[in-house]
Amino acid sequence: MHYETLNIDIAERLATVTLDRPDLRNAFNEQTIAELTAAFTALGQVESIGAIVLAANGTAFCAGADLNWMKKMAGYSHDENRADAMQLANMLRAIYLCPKPVVAKVQGDCYAGGMGLVAACDIAVAVEDAHFCLSEVKLGLIPATIAPYVIKAMGENAARRYFLTAERFNAREALRIGFVHEVATAAALDGQVDIIAKALMANSPNAVREAKTLVRDIAGQSVTDALVADTAQRIANIRASSEGREGVRSFLEKRKPSWLA
Repeated sequence: MHYETLNIDIAERLATVTLDRPDLRNAFNEQTIAELTAAFTALGQVESIGAIVLAANGTAFCAGADLNWMKKMAGYSHDENRADAMQLANMLRAIYLCPKPVVAKVQGDCYAGGMGLVAACDIAVAVEDAHFCLSEVKLGLIPATIAPYVIKAMGENAARRYFLTAERFNAREALRIGFVHEVATAAALDGQVDIIAKALMANSPNAVREAKTLVRDIAGQSVTDALVADTAQRIANIRASSEGREGVRSFLEKRKPSWLA
């Protein structure tokens, strides 16, 4: 597929999806939304890919919604607004449910819907001078479609504050509340993301995929008999899998597993 708002690069099992509208601070419109949905859906099915990095060109990671797109939305009917919002919701879900682990490399400011992009990723690393803002209420709106992911990432208590105040906060605060996993200097950002990507790609692709699903399915559940049985079934399944058997054999035989050979 040809992409006009993204750059896609694949090298040594690592795919990098780069937002490429730097003159508009990588604000997204319906085309960017469609292209991100298509890119993550397609890359998630490529067996040779071990991890995906979501990055951006320019001084901002993502400023949220494109102004021209917002102008169009102002004239939409209720049904048109709902259909438009569903496209954004489906894009975020495509990233969140992508079978591959996804790392957000936040090289600049990240606002509104851009925070949804980061929150839908599995791991987020931000440059130390990045700033974040959930600015929707300033415009009479709410961060509804991004809320499931942002609340999971920063927690209910922090979300209550930043959803309501629309305060701008820095990368250290994003780290403190758990929205990002690491903060790096501009010089160290690429290297830190590379370390994480290499760690992901050193592991069993099937186990990484199943571990991602495990976190998503188990988080927030009560420890019931059904949950205990479910987790026992999952470990039984993975032990009997080809990669599970190969991983244990390679460890006992003190050699690299087949996925690293």
